[in-house]
This record gives sequence, structure tokens and C-alpha cells, in this order.
Amino acid sequence: MDETVTLFEQMEQIAGPVILINKFNVKPKDIDKLLKAWAADASYFKQQPKFISTHLHRGIGGSCVFINYAIWESTELFKQAFNNPDFKPKLGDYPDSTTTSPPHLFRKVAVPGICVG
Repeated sequence: MDETVTLFEQMEQIAGPVILINKFNVKPKDIDKLLKAWAADASYFKQQPKFISTHLHRGIGGSCVFINYAIWESTELFKQAFNNPDFKPKLGDYPDSTTTSPPHLFRKVAVPGICVG
């Protein structure tokens, strides 16, 4: 998402809570396989310490774009789960037609009178 900052650089920062966002594009014929792979990832992450929640969103109107939005208590705990050898093989379960943007970590921003951080 930000070509100048990698996920690995972000994982070295001490921050929390953090929101992970990543985007998936997939061919229509592979949507069910993508959903199955994402569900397996989500089930794995739900078992990790201090994982808070995740949501998958799909573009409307027949779109084949999906956005994953996951909340973690800290970058450190996300990093532990992401780097766990049990997780890496799951990445191969996504359909070959899947393209992704690199995952990115975010924090809420407070804007006075609009939203709290």
C-alpha cells in the first residue's frame, strides 16, 4: 500500500493496537477457494495471543476485490503470529489467480470533532 515502507519494517515498530489491511483480487471462478483459504487463515489467527478481530469485505456489484481488516493488540504479537512456521504454508492455499497488495499496518488517527484515535 505504501511502496516506501514494507510490512517487515512496520513489524519492527512498537505500536498497538494496530490494524492490518490487505487487498485480494481473484477471478470469479476462484472466489470460493479464496474464501476457504481466508477462513483457514482467520481461524489460525483467532487462536493467537491478543488477536482482537478480523473482517473480510467484498466490493459490491460483482466485484472480485476483497479487503481484509484485522485488529491486533500490538505489532509484536502480530509479528509472532505472522512469522510462526505454522502460518507460512497457509499462504499457498490461495488460488493461483489471487493477486494481493502488500499487507500494511495502521493505527487509528484522532481528528478533533470527527473521530477518536
